[in-house]
Amino acid sequence: MEEPLVRPRSLAGDAAGLRAGRPGLPEYVDRFCALVERVDPLIHAFVPEPGRHDRLRAQAGELAARYPDPAGRPPLYGVAVGVKDVVHVDGLPTHGGSALPPGVLAGPQAAVVDRLRAAGALVAGKTVTAEFAASAPGPTRNPHHPGHTPGGSSSGSAAAVAAGLVPLAVGTQTVGSVIRPAAYCGVVGFRPTYGRIPVDGVIPNAPSLDTLGVFTADLAGAALAAPLLCDDWRPVADGAVPVLGVPDGTYLEHAEPAALRAFEEQLERLARAGLTVRRVELFPDFDEVGRRLQTVNRFEMARSHADWFARFGGLYRPETVAGIRVGRGVAPEDRAAGLRFRERLRERVAGAGAEAGVDLWLAPSATGGAPEGLHGTGDAVMSLPWSFLGRPALSLPAGRTPGGLPLGLQVVGAEGGDERLLAQAAELERVLAER
Repeated sequence: MEEPLVRPRSLAGDAAGLRAGRPGLPEYVDRFCALVERVDPLIHAFVPEPGRHDRLRAQAGELAARYPDPAGRPPLYGVAVGVKDVVHVDGLPTHGGSALPPGVLAGPQAAVVDRLRAAGALVAGKTVTAEFAASAPGPTRNPHHPGHTPGGSSSGSAAAVAAGLVPLAVGTQTVGSVIRPAAYCGVVGFRPTYGRIPVDGVIPNAPSLDTLGVFTADLAGAALAAPLLCDDWRPVADGAVPVLGVPDGTYLEHAEPAALRAFEEQLERLARAGLTVRRVELFPDFDEVGRRLQTVNRFEMARSHADWFARFGGLYRPETVAGIRVGRGVAPEDRAAGLRFRERLRERVAGAGAEAGVDLWLAPSATGGAPEGLHGTGDAVMSLPWSFLGRPALSLPAGRTPGGLPLGLQVVGAEGGDERLLAQAAELERVLAER
């Protein structure tokens, strides 16, 4: 794809300009809608919406009338934001990437959208999702290479930010649906600690795992959005240089050789810049971790869809049907055992990190660059243990494959340590950006 179509925009820059009236909201809306009309037919990041321009023009007029004084404008005044189509937005239908009849999935507006609108944002539209945020892919293409997947399930949100259609988009992650597409599309993905952003008004996949997250062009954008969306945000005093941990062993062996070579090069660059890197055997039972997560995930997915599937199962795609059928065969006591295993794992990982003096864990964001083809969404295995633990994670853009596909560095913080993760990751972003 031509390089001008891959032009992510700074959330902080757009927000500051709009608050100052540069450009005015009518012009901003016109530019956005013209860009969507020109670019989105090539990448299919947004769910089609008749009347999008008129809706946004009207909402922009209401916003401008509410905040005539630039000094009193909220932090995301007028910023166009994409919202994944499993998140309810008043005035827009929710389809969940499915063929279910209109209105079946309707519900009250999500708390995260309430917070976006309170911060002054304009909901640009619904972004494409894999069916029900699972594995059956939508039509979205990777803006860097249109023959490759953008990842899933938050495919549209990641692609919309990568292409510069919006500077901020909301996604969800059950296993790898923020971190992986962020890496594939060469943008920043931030998945907070489990439960840090309320999931009220979001179609559930597996409630014990489901987490809302955001996509931005850079870390500064994530740092702007996070305090507005996360509960009880308490900024840290400084971003002291962190000690970095590498979880050696079976887990890292799931990454492709090229991705591992790139990861080792990233570690060398960080070490040369003066950061301490420590290798720790962290997941000797990684296969068991994966089995336990999948047990919880499939059981809860089947339970979440019990009513809809009973009425509309013939409209579900084969990949989703297969997952639900597996989940129906999981016994409640096996799911309960999986959750008990998770608590023990949390204690073990926290203890290992404390003993090694590790502040942040590092790993590849995905097994490699985005796979060719649109029939799948890639492998979520590199996010699997951190999602199971519920720890906050970032994907930072970190180089490219020999074929020119973006790669990401996954940075994982302590449970509840979202503020410190964002502050400390700034040094990593700076080092990785150096030529």
